[in-house]
Amino acid sequence: MYLSKETKAEIFAKHGGKAENTGSAEGQIALFTFRISHLTEHLKKNRHDYNTERSLVLLVGKRRSLLDYLKKKDITRYREIIKELNIRK
Repeated sequence: MYLSKETKAEIFAKHGGKAENTGSAEGQIALFTFRISHLTEHLKKNRHDYNTERSLVLLVGKRRSLLDYLKKKDITRYREIIKELNIRK
């Protein structure tokens, strides 16, 4: 499995403050970014996997919504997470 409990806890600890803080916008964005990169690599090998392609598009939309929320709520946190994860605007 590509996303173990330890990996998830590490992502939330690094970006969400604590490993238990799974609801923070930064933690969720970091987790979505990790999943998006994994699905992108999968789609490079499997061009005709349309279900995965749909899942990827939905994940990108969810991440975009969270980024928009964070931008509206606190612009400095938004800029930090964009810079940290190397996300295009």
